[in-house]
Amino acid sequence: MTSTGFRRTFVAIGVCSSLALAATACGSGGGGSASGKTRITVNCEPPKSSRTDRKFFDADVASFERQNPDIDVVTHDAFPCEDPKTFDAKLAGGQMEDVFYTYFTDAGHVVDINQAADLTPYLKELKSYGTLQKQLRDIYTVNGKVYGIPRTGYSMGLIYNRALFQRAGLDPDQPPTTWDEVRADAKKIAALGDGTVGYADYSAQNQGGWHFTAEMYSQGGDVVSADGKKATVDTPAGHAVLENLHDMRWNDNSMGSKQLLVINDAQQMMGAGKLGMYLAAPDNIPILVKEKGASYDDIAIGPMPGGQGTLIGGDGYMFNKHDSPAQIRAGLKWLEHMYLTPGKGFLGDYARAKRNNAPVGLPEPRLFTGAADTEDQKIKKANANVPVQNYQSFLDGNAKLKMKIEPPDAQQIYSVLDGTVSAVLTKKDADIDGLLKDASGKIDSILARS
Repeated sequence: MTSTGFRRTFVAIGVCSSLALAATACGSGGGGSASGKTRITVNCEPPKSSRTDRKFFDADVASFERQNPDIDVVTHDAFPCEDPKTFDAKLAGGQMEDVFYTYFTDAGHVVDINQAADLTPYLKELKSYGTLQKQLRDIYTVNGKVYGIPRTGYSMGLIYNRALFQRAGLDPDQPPTTWDEVRADAKKIAALGDGTVGYADYSAQNQGGWHFTAEMYSQGGDVVSADGKKATVDTPAGHAVLENLHDMRWNDNSMGSKQLLVINDAQQMMGAGKLGMYLAAPDNIPILVKEKGASYDDIAIGPMPGGQGTLIGGDGYMFNKHDSPAQIRAGLKWLEHMYLTPGKGFLGDYARAKRNNAPVGLPEPRLFTGAADTEDQKIKKANANVPVQNYQSFLDGNAKLKMKIEPPDAQQIYSVLDGTVSAVLTKKDADIDGLLKDASGKIDSILARS
């Protein structure tokens, strides 16, 4: 699943309206326009309701066109950036933009159905490509060929309330790094009373399966075998995840009585100062402050407990298989201008973000490596307007964790695992052995059909 945050959830998928279709096709084909320019359609323009982001995005597109007068960029907006219900239909129907947004988990699928242009021959023209994190580049590499360019990446960690830690006698500068420590700290926080919950987890709308997967990764486990053919949830790691949740919920009473939670529930509780900890990515932090009433001073993030791994996700752009060479070159130039230049562009102009009261200094996304990363972090630090010290343990811990993307057929698998997690959190006598055996069989069936 995608993380839910300031710089990722405002973005939109370009579904052509009747007016837009009258002017230009959503997808590619011509490679030019009446003026002789190379025309590209792109999606993920922020909607008008996100006024500041829309203003930034349009200004950056305009500056790109001034610098490249031979390129015409046609932007499309809607919400969300990618709608799973229409994504495949747009591809199959020839209505996808020339340069289109994808989640990391889409890359292999788009290539498998032969809807992506091979970018490999053009990479030498994308000077920033070698500066991007290899693990993110590899997500869009299939059989040695490159079919997409990463734009952002996130990894899961443990968001926690420093004020509640202090009230419970815990060190807010030392978040828990093992699940035993999470359990012990959650119990102390819940003991504060007055409706305070020590630890919350999701168990509905596929989000329970998403978190189960992240918690499996944290303990060195997985939900699917390396070859993608068999479920691996009925394992010691799977049992450990469910037993820990069961014990916190029923033995410790540290997870509260309200269950079947989704991300908004946890955010509401954290923003109201009633929740000690929950799993999320750093981009949740601005939401907690700007929408849920929390303070930047009180909200911190530590590494994923368990010490073995963490779930990563993110997004990038792929190119329509019908794009002309000129359109591919134009699209790569546009991506470099918008997203791939340290300290500049739509996501990287930290000085502009600070002037407009957007948060600067969060530990992610972190796209670059080497000198490019050093330059990007230097500019970010110079413009930071959030307490960066609250995120240092996350950065330190992440460096030691294995980064793992979501499994194949993620949403279908998450739907199965939702039922597994929700049963444990709503039934004290839940049969963990039976639940994992049943989930394993259902996941095997999903994988056999894919």
